[in-house]
Amino acid sequence: MKRIKNLCVVALVMLGITATASAQTEREKLLTYPQLYFGLQGGAQTTLTDYNNWKLITPTASFSFGSFFNPIVGARLHFNGIWNKGGYDDFKYDYKYLTSNLDLMINLVTLFGKKNYYPLNVYLIGGIGLNYAWDNDDAYDHRNKLELAYKKNQLSHNARVGAQLDYNISKHFSVNLEVAANSLGDRYNSKRSNRDDWQLTAQLGVAYKFGVPHKVKENPTPNIIVDPTTIGTNTETESANTKVEIEKPQPKPEPVPTPVVKDENITRNIFFSLRGSEITAKEQTKLAEVATWLKEHPTAKVTITGYADKGTGNATINARYAKQRAEAVAKELTNKYGIEVSRITTDSKGDTVQPFKDENDKNRVTIVIGKE
Repeated sequence: MKRIKNLCVVALVMLGITATASAQTEREKLLTYPQLYFGLQGGAQTTLTDYNNWKLITPTASFSFGSFFNPIVGARLHFNGIWNKGGYDDFKYDYKYLTSNLDLMINLVTLFGKKNYYPLNVYLIGGIGLNYAWDNDDAYDHRNKLELAYKKNQLSHNARVGAQLDYNISKHFSVNLEVAANSLGDRYNSKRSNRDDWQLTAQLGVAYKFGVPHKVKENPTPNIIVDPTTIGTNTETESANTKVEIEKPQPKPEPVPTPVVKDENITRNIFFSLRGSEITAKEQTKLAEVATWLKEHPTAKVTITGYADKGTGNATINARYAKQRAEAVAKELTNKYGIEVSRITTDSKGDTVQPFKDENDKNRVTIVIGKE
């Protein structure tokens, strides 16, 4: 029971990670979620015991049905069996088993990466379920040595931890390698060791995915200029002090034209994608306007402040994204447009300040303010 409690604690920790990870996800521009899949696997297993475990290796097979709710978090219903062996003293015995598990899957590549789609992925797996063992006649016939051998069947818990390496070979199919350790009841192998029995599995598999990567057409994003004096005030004040400029869709300039900016001061909002810090071609136009203004006002300076959307990540992760966004804009001004570093001040607010309270996606932004 102590082992079960420990495994439950591990499961709760994983669920906590999931809450943080899923909070940092939404509809991705390159993928549609949920993404359903069906998988088949085959390989080998052995149950750890005081017998020679190499002699207890048997074939095993699995099938599963699951879904990835977003690029990071998924779950599956997994069934595994069917042959197993045990050993005691000078004899071996055969029996059969079937394990059913509800597993949580966390994609470590998208969790720590900058994109929501990669061909190669690594999943951390953890789950809990039931194990049913039967056809244990060989062990039961030796119950003079195996006093705990069961005749008909044995039902026990199954707690699983494992990892899977998965590679997408096409839009619909992927191949995978999975290793897992399963904790079962003490009498599973007809012996008692005063601790859970452990079963190890290693399997190769293939998965068919019903959801496939595709591009999602975006509507043009309005260019919203925020008066910095209104940040942190109530919504009515923000609405009264917010200027909205709707940009008409234009073909991508080659090269980006350098507009003439004659304003005494300048404010531009550089928007970013989810979990991103790369400046798109569209936002480069705004950055070019800032660079032109700085060159026309040689004594002016700019303040660059990065933000992150609230409610789609924890404070630590969002602080990191906000800082990366501010640094990306500052680096572009110095490296591409030749603006002196001494004229640039960077800051980041993470998700502690939300410039756009009613449009959460737009809070993934860096606000550039230039003053004489």
